Amino acid sequence: MANVDDYKAAKALAVEKLAGQSFATICERTGLACRNTDRFQMRFLGRLYGIDFPGFQFEDLEAPEREIPMQEQVLILHYMLGADPERHPGDMITYLEIPGASFYFEPFVKQAIDPLKEVFGRNLDAFHKACQALHGTPIDAGDASYRFQVFPQIALHYILWEGDDAYDAEANILFNESTGDALSPEDGAWLAGMVVCQLMALSRR
Repeated sequence: MANVDDYKAAKALAVEKLAGQSFATICERTGLACRNTDRFQMRFLGRLYGIDFPGFQFEDLEAPEREIPMQEQVLILHYMLGADPERHPGDMITYLEIPGASFYFEPFVKQAIDPLKEVFGRNLDAFHKACQALHGTPIDAGDASYRFQVFPQIALHYILWEGDDAYDAEANILFNESTGDALSPEDGAWLAGMVVCQLMALSRR
């Protein structure tokens, strides 16, 4: 499992690569909102972030005192590196259909699928409430399901089948077919789990 030093090293490497590109080029590739010529802006998991250029320092614009988790920063920077507006999003696919994802399947299940089932599998009302609070869009799948546009070029579908005394709850998370071209399988697992964590937090409010 990655530690803080690993995340710091990953951020430094991503910043080094992005620093070689112009502000305009990154804006055009990523679809992020661009303020002046020195700040990107984006909503991520319900929060509004500002990202300075060329230093790539992050700020929560609605809660400046809040420290943004390094894992989130790395994931956003990896999206900024991998985004391509010419890439077609394709169909929605399972995690295992992302090239190379089999190695990370167990962490993906533990971080995303299992908590989704355990917390919401017998409480669809809480699932609806949390998904709506996170600005998810209802879709027609399972017993309850929502689409989240987590990045301008990446969407995830969260699907639940309600459990009862006879049947266990089931869940699935689908990704744009092009996700594997923009993010690594490990990043995809992180991203799926981050959304679930945020849904869990919102369900407790």
